[in-house]
Amino acid sequence: MLVLMSQVLPRLRVDLDVMPSPVDDRPGLLMRDGYHYTPTTLIVPPLLTACLDLFDGEHTLRDAKDRLYEMTRDLDASKLADHLFETLDRAGFLDNETYQEIRDNAQKAFAEAPSRYPAHAGTGYPADAKQIDDVFGQYLSDDAGNGPVKRPERLVGLAAPHVSPFGGWESYQAAYRLLTPEDRDRVFVVLGTSHYGEPDRFGLTRKPYLTPYGAARTDLDLVERLEKEGGAAVSMEDYCHSFEHSIEFQVAFLQHRCGPDIKILPILCGSYARSLYQGGEPEDNENVKRFLSALGELNAREGERLFWVLGIDMAHMGRRYEDEHPAVAGQGAMVEVEERDRKRIGSMNAGDAGGFWNQVKERRGDDLKWCGSAPAYTFLKAVPEARGDLLRYQQWNIDEQSVVSFAGIAYGR
Repeated sequence: MLVLMSQVLPRLRVDLDVMPSPVDDRPGLLMRDGYHYTPTTLIVPPLLTACLDLFDGEHTLRDAKDRLYEMTRDLDASKLADHLFETLDRAGFLDNETYQEIRDNAQKAFAEAPSRYPAHAGTGYPADAKQIDDVFGQYLSDDAGNGPVKRPERLVGLAAPHVSPFGGWESYQAAYRLLTPEDRDRVFVVLGTSHYGEPDRFGLTRKPYLTPYGAARTDLDLVERLEKEGGAAVSMEDYCHSFEHSIEFQVAFLQHRCGPDIKILPILCGSYARSLYQGGEPEDNENVKRFLSALGELNAREGERLFWVLGIDMAHMGRRYEDEHPAVAGQGAMVEVEERDRKRIGSMNAGDAGGFWNQVKERRGDDLKWCGSAPAYTFLKAVPEARGDLLRYQQWNIDEQSVVSFAGIAYGR
């Protein structure tokens, strides 16, 4: 796309993932598309990051060239503004016609696809079924660290992380060792965090979930019921399913324990942002209230045919998550974080939805940044009879300055 010197530059997309470059010899900002509309990852060098704020729908290419000249006093350096615009445009990182075409094509491709294809095989977990068996078998082995397994009576569900399995295998182990092949005939209702979905919305899909193990079949009858009874909060064939890992990891572990041909009801839960920032309860939104009621009625009708799986991480602390100070697992401020995490888990395990939500929102916006709070609250409202046991709590340094916490929890009726 040709942009004239006087033409206003498009806005940089506000939904990009932006973080300091992790490559030592390539400083700057790493930028990527969290929605996976495009696979491009860019590292913008420090000189050019000084121009990114000019991509605001108000400044022109001339403004960018002038800034670069003022910084370098080099006329050739100002030509880098053209390169920056062309690179951002080609990547689909600008809110313009190029991006809209890339987005629309990606959403159309997912809507027309017969299945939900594995997005994280080969990165988050092995891409070969035999390799998955070997790796997951090691994670879930009786020799691997959580002691003997004790299955609660009338096991109705579990909570496990959605962090990469190699980072949270002890918590995955604690939860998934409870499942046996005898559970294979149940329908696994998988409540996952929708990291990029709209707030107060629930993403459904009719598509089978593929992993290297094979196809996990989506229970179409239950999807149809929820679409019909869940109202305007339902986002049908939600594109976020195409790349979200919070459900995909759970499906792979479920297939490992119960066989590839399981039945699932995958539900992506958007954040309850309005309640977090403005107060009140999530169901003060009538659309949320209707969906939670529909999910509760589904639980009442189907009973123990359903098995509930929560794919949730908990606190996100440190530099990666925009905190002022670095975080180290089990040290310093993370000791208090563990205390607060455990209080929230205690409310979850007592079936106390109101108490749990009050703890989440007590500091406006949730300073612990629990990305699993919406699926957890959704489960507590849908299955109020569930009571939990904490099997394993963990904190993990996802990088040297940032920590994620998570747990393995068993729920019985």
